[in-house]
Amino acid sequence: MAVVSLRNFFVLSLALNVSLILRTINQNEKLQSGALMAVQKGAKVSQMAFLSFPSLSSPSAAAPEIQTPLGSERIINLDHGDPTMYEQYWKPMGDKTTIVIPGWQSMSYFSDVKNLCWFMEPEFAKQIVRLHNVVGNAVTEGRHIVVGTGSSQLYLAALYALSPQDSSNPINVVSAAPYYSSYPLMTDCVKSGLHKWAGDATVFNKDEPYIELVTSPNNPDGFVRHSVVNRTGGILVHDLAYYWPQYTPISTPADNDLSLFTVSKSTGHAGLRIGWALVKDVEVAKRMIKFIELNTIGVSKDSQLRAAKVLEVVSDSCEQAGGLEYAESFFHFSHALMTERWRLLREAVKRSGLFSLPNFSSAHCSFFDNNLGTQPAFAWLKCDRDDVDDCESFLRGHKILTRGGKHFGVGPKYVRISMLDREETYNLFIERLSQIRL
Repeated sequence: MAVVSLRNFFVLSLALNVSLILRTINQNEKLQSGALMAVQKGAKVSQMAFLSFPSLSSPSAAAPEIQTPLGSERIINLDHGDPTMYEQYWKPMGDKTTIVIPGWQSMSYFSDVKNLCWFMEPEFAKQIVRLHNVVGNAVTEGRHIVVGTGSSQLYLAALYALSPQDSSNPINVVSAAPYYSSYPLMTDCVKSGLHKWAGDATVFNKDEPYIELVTSPNNPDGFVRHSVVNRTGGILVHDLAYYWPQYTPISTPADNDLSLFTVSKSTGHAGLRIGWALVKDVEVAKRMIKFIELNTIGVSKDSQLRAAKVLEVVSDSCEQAGGLEYAESFFHFSHALMTERWRLLREAVKRSGLFSLPNFSSAHCSFFDNNLGTQPAFAWLKCDRDDVDDCESFLRGHKILTRGGKHFGVGPKYVRISMLDREETYNLFIERLSQIRL
């Protein structure tokens, strides 16, 4: 009897476990079915409700923002200029920009010992020259190319190279307000005895040597800039991160003593951390290279090789647009996208009635061979409401994060808003801005 009872107990226990397992599977199937129905239902009204269902393979799925189904409580972070909107172009490109780097490659510090910039990959230098020639936005002949870990490192290298090495006082560094918010921070970060931040170039009146930063198109307001300080002893550095056809008409090739460019805003590959400088004076180029050598002992070869491939594809798309491989060039796609985003923003601002935006005049673009307007990477938004003194705080109250005017050397009525985020985020921003009324 004991044996039979034990056997019966075992059978009963097994039946209960199987029942529990089947019940759990059934519940999971119901949950998955319900989630699928919710996604399908959400897709039908996505344009109205701006639903957020990032796939697990999407970079946005790993974003730190908490996303709710309807987005009503989602915080929209447009403070930074992360150019994720360009994913729309690069994802369909497939393997066109794929490279394979064997384990033995890129092991040496040196890339080309015959080159002045000994850590620059020859292929990257080749593609830089090619892209500038295709776009027509910069003179490369008679220039030395210096590669850097983004234009930020190149900016610091330029300050190091242009500052008097034997002066008892640091040289003044100025830029016309509103200026790029990181200029003051980077200039004075290590409290160098070589240079110091001296503020707004429009009010600089010291009878002392100075370096003037000319950002064109300007970050944050998007206007084309020229030097404003009319004094002797000045040195110019041109930051041309946004001098590309999707942002502004290409009127003429930039022909400056020192110009800075970056992959992040030209192609959207900010994560590569690659930029370059076109330098006329060989001694300035040598000092910039020395700074990078002391700072990071060169620049990642792997990033340079990938950047070279990206630039090659961009140039190919321009030269072969309309063919079998490239339906349109990278810049045609990007320009159309920026045009639509600015149209939506201006409509939202008009509907709200609380804000204003800069107006830009059109100009002939040699790349597109047409008269076009400016559509910057950032929107310089002004809050016109009388009872709002701090536009950044006001928009934060509506769960929109921006960067206030005080960071750019002007008043708090202004904010800078990135135009380069993913479509889902940008559409939600447009909807929310439109709903802010008197």
